[in-house]
Amino acid sequence: MNALQLLPVLVVGLAGSVHCIGMCGGIVGALSSATAAPARAVIPIAVAQPARPLTRVLAYNAGRISSYMVAGALAGGLASGAQSLSALAGVQLGFYWLANLMLVALGLYLMNAWQGLALLEQGGRVLWQAAQPAIAPVMKALMPATRPHQAYILGALWGWLPCGMVYSVLLTAMLSGSASNGAAVMLAFGLGTLPMLTGLGLVGARLQRALQRPPVRLACGLLVLAFGLLGLYRAVGGFTPDWMNTLCLTPQH
Repeated sequence: MNALQLLPVLVVGLAGSVHCIGMCGGIVGALSSATAAPARAVIPIAVAQPARPLTRVLAYNAGRISSYMVAGALAGGLASGAQSLSALAGVQLGFYWLANLMLVALGLYLMNAWQGLALLEQGGRVLWQAAQPAIAPVMKALMPATRPHQAYILGALWGWLPCGMVYSVLLTAMLSGSASNGAAVMLAFGLGTLPMLTGLGLVGARLQRALQRPPVRLACGLLVLAFGLLGLYRAVGGFTPDWMNTLCLTPQH
């Protein structure tokens, strides 16, 4: 996949990141204000200072995007490894429709017009809660995340948090044809969410209030909805020219 084909994925990540406010905004804000108590020493020594807020926030996001890329590589690799199946063409077409329907659902969700995607996230939370006994001690040991490596690991764990938006783009990663393409899709998506979550980590509540305004959510939702509808229209043969690859999130089936 080339950079131009990844542009729609980045745009969807940017528009859809208004959803990240409730999902990841709190922990990013906590990372930006994390402090560590000064260590006591009998002999005066130089004590390492906590990393700057921007460094912590960027490290957290790097970990989060790394997890997205691993998930994308797994999705793309699994689909690529099944190419010998005789029914693969039909399976691909089914996933193509599903991926674009998920984009439509995401757009409506961002617009607060339909909350069906929240049901999918609730299902994912069941698995997340089941993993809590193993994850909670690690997260507790990392907090407060005053060092970049702590923030990175915390972000890598948080990247697996159930999220309907991530699930939507993972279907595109599955259709990308290879593990490397799947990782590239999720990298583009993660970079699209980066400005929003970096801003939340540094500005906090002021940006959060601005982005939760109905006109902002409506505009972002309409943009994502348009990508999904365009993909569905192409699926039924309405649009087939090559330039459509730069406007459709999912690769042509």
